[in-house]
Amino acid sequence: MLEYLTIAVGFAFTAAIQPGPLQAYLLSSVARRGWVRTLPASFAPILSDSPIILLSLFLLNHVPATVVRFLQLAGGVLLLCLAGASYGEWKRQASATQADEGSVPSTLLQAAVVNILNPSPYLGWTLVLGPTLLEAWNQSPGFGIAFVVAFYATMVTVLAGTIVLLGTTRFLGPRARRTLVLASAITMAVLGLYQLVSSLLGTGVVQHLADASERC
Repeated sequence: MLEYLTIAVGFAFTAAIQPGPLQAYLLSSVARRGWVRTLPASFAPILSDSPIILLSLFLLNHVPATVVRFLQLAGGVLLLCLAGASYGEWKRQASATQADEGSVPSTLLQAAVVNILNPSPYLGWTLVLGPTLLEAWNQSPGFGIAFVVAFYATMVTVLAGTIVLLGTTRFLGPRARRTLVLASAITMAVLGLYQLVSSLLGTGVVQHLADASERC
């Protein structure tokens, strides 16, 4: 079960700190309304992801196992691409800019709408989290439940911590931003490589290559 918990925590961490619509909302909301009123928005992913999870699992349960493995392979490639992009941003020493302080959602429901319109949860649950959840559930329903709980516990905790930091230190400095970006890049790279190896093992490619090398 440890490997599933590691994937859940690692992916949740990267998803929570990567720039996106929800993160822009949090930044803008803290700037205008303060961190105390923004804090409930950290629970938005739990509310918004429920239909995404159900849709992803429904689709994954109605496709052949080889398709699931292919999606897992694509998820590994996606994570490596995102890791490369984050590493490039870290090398450029780019700091995130403040979000537009215009109209800001003021309720948890509206924050959930912001997140459900974000394509990242769909990609994450279709290519990475969904296949892993099915694999964990097939081994033991308890593993699957622990996977989901670990993912959202980490997501909410990191988002809540970000909100508090934004509110108490005003805004994270450039060095802190770069550290988070680098940590995100490393985490995604590790998860991406794991995802690739797992998908290749599932299709027998790695074992075939190992057997071929032994024959040589």
